[in-house]
Amino acid sequence: MSASGGGGCVGRVITEYLRYRIPEGQGSQFEQAYRRAGTVLSETPQCVGWDVARSVDEPACYVVRIKWTSAKGHLEGFRKGPHFPMFFAEVRPYVGNIEEMRHYEELAAGEGPPTLYDWAGGEEALTALTEQFYRQVLKDDLLEPLFRGMSPDHPRHVAYWLGEVFGGPKAYTGERGGYSTMVGMHLGKAITERQRRRWVSLLQDAADDVGLPADPEFRAAFTGYLEWGTRIALANSQPDARPVKQAPVPRWGWGVAPPFTPAQ
Repeated sequence: MSASGGGGCVGRVITEYLRYRIPEGQGSQFEQAYRRAGTVLSETPQCVGWDVARSVDEPACYVVRIKWTSAKGHLEGFRKGPHFPMFFAEVRPYVGNIEEMRHYEELAAGEGPPTLYDWAGGEEALTALTEQFYRQVLKDDLLEPLFRGMSPDHPRHVAYWLGEVFGGPKAYTGERGGYSTMVGMHLGKAITERQRRRWVSLLQDAADDVGLPADPEFRAAFTGYLEWGTRIALANSQPDARPVKQAPVPRWGWGVAPPFTPAQ
């Protein structure tokens, strides 16, 4: 229960910089076009992240930064893959306004807060979490009927989902198809509120069992996602539900309480 390929991943993460000069009166349309295009990028396995910035000094000037798994991932995986036509359809009217389009390799950078994925312990920790969780689920009278006959790979798939949500690799999107697949897992299940709460409770117990970080900041963010995700799943599982079936995988952050590091 949670909420709502191709291409080389060889080499270092690179950033594609695109510098635009947009004629007066077209800025709003350009920004909206990139928001739509960004939704496509967020579903693309080769894309690590993206942003759009507008110059304060010269409002006609924009910079778009798209982070790719590698130049090969961008030029061969994305450009030759199924997402590119949808992306290009949105940005095509502005191709003639590009003043620079280059790949850059990051050489130095300051560090911000770690992702929830890294703070939790990465793939190994989340896999241990889901394996322990589903062992308990199959012994639980309330939840076992929902998961009876589940695939042996199901715990690993849920670990991939949580990893992607918490800022890790896009393994669920790459292997399982992303948000639409997760939504489909809940259709018609008619999950009850008691089952939803038990799911949250058992996953919190499993987090304790496998030694996930117990600091208040991490657990607040972790539980915040569990509450949000399971409530979405409950709503999508009802017989009369009409869920949104195409959306980016959510990316969960620290919220109002960043990770606490005691003074040395």
